[in-house]
Amino acid sequence: MGDRIFYFFTGWFIVGFILVPLDLVPPWLEWANSVFLIAAGIVAVTYFIHTYKKKAGLFYSTLVFTVSIAVEQFGVQSGFLFGSYEYTARFGIKILDTPITIGFAWLLVMGCADVIARGIVRHSRFLLAIVGALVAVTMDLILDPVAFQVKEYWIWGEGGLYYDIPSQNFLGWFILAFLFQSVLGFFTHHPVSVWQTRMSLVFLGMIAMFSVTAFAGGLLLAPILVLILGAFWYTLFKRKKARHEISE
Repeated sequence: MGDRIFYFFTGWFIVGFILVPLDLVPPWLEWANSVFLIAAGIVAVTYFIHTYKKKAGLFYSTLVFTVSIAVEQFGVQSGFLFGSYEYTARFGIKILDTPITIGFAWLLVMGCADVIARGIVRHSRFLLAIVGALVAVTMDLILDPVAFQVKEYWIWGEGGLYYDIPSQNFLGWFILAFLFQSVLGFFTHHPVSVWQTRMSLVFLGMIAMFSVTAFAGGLLLAPILVLILGAFWYTLFKRKKARHEISE
């Protein structure tokens, strides 16, 4: 089942990589973007199940989905954590004021953050949470500008230095990702090589797709910055992972 989900996502990703950056998705097919994020989130759930076993993986996935929706909903209403913003109708079906795709997007981000952080850090829960949170923020540095400036999935009520996004948003992302990654630090880690590879490639793929979309949308700083940071994290991940495997 997990293999089929990953292959479905991969096929959808390839099509999206061609259509989305070139803005070739017609209005009647806008729902496909939501399906893509949902599929990506399910891939992350499958990664968690294989890496932390079924009960722990499902518990953690449910936790991330539920808490992220709740926090985002509270944020929309109060401006807490991420700043003042509201979602448009372009981001799919909503639970109250928050699209359900947000929960799947957080699952995707935390799956990518965990696999990279786990490859880099082995013996410190605190450092694991720090690295995981930094990887998550790295992804947000490209996700938010594209979603806001190019796709208009949400609208900020206040500006900021980085593409008119409040700086508070990135601090909020770090805090929430740190808490999510901290929870994983208490679970027994059972790395499965094929899913480590798959999830790390999803990390690269998402950065590549959103960077190309950003370039196509006229954004320059975000994709350059995130491509550099993404390459740094992935290179560190590969080198540290190789050293850990040799020492074992």
